[in-house]
Amino acid sequence: MRVLIQRVSRAEVRVDNRVEGRIGRGIVALIGIASPDKPEDADYLADKIVHLRIFPDNAGKMNLSAIDTAGGLLLISQFTLYGDCRNGRRPGFDAAAPLERARELYAYFVDKIRQTGLDTQTGVFQAHMEVELINDGPVTFLLESPAR
Repeated sequence: MRVLIQRVSRAEVRVDNRVEGRIGRGIVALIGIASPDKPEDADYLADKIVHLRIFPDNAGKMNLSAIDTAGGLLLISQFTLYGDCRNGRRPGFDAAAPLERARELYAYFVDKIRQTGLDTQTGVFQAHMEVELINDGPVTFLLESPAR
């Protein structure tokens, strides 16, 4: 799995001009799922995201996590994180998980994050979404499960 996270001061996702998810201060996570990914990959990344110390403490150092700050999480499925642009001019998506497998693992990942008790919002799997965010910092990290 690959997850691109961004620390945000606020964010929202819309589908057909309807807000599906909205958070204040927190993390937007764009989630890509590859064919060989398993629940263990989702477990690892869910734990990493909520405990990663990317929020400033009183001294301004990145020393606090989403758990520490009770930050929100906006989780968006994004198969394009597995787009391969090395050949030709059109990305290939052979490495991305098949639709139903990706849907299952995405739902598992969302449930894992929700179990933390943090405000967890989502987009709509496989929908065309508009994601609006204010990246705070900017702070952006690409996380991958250990097998990658």
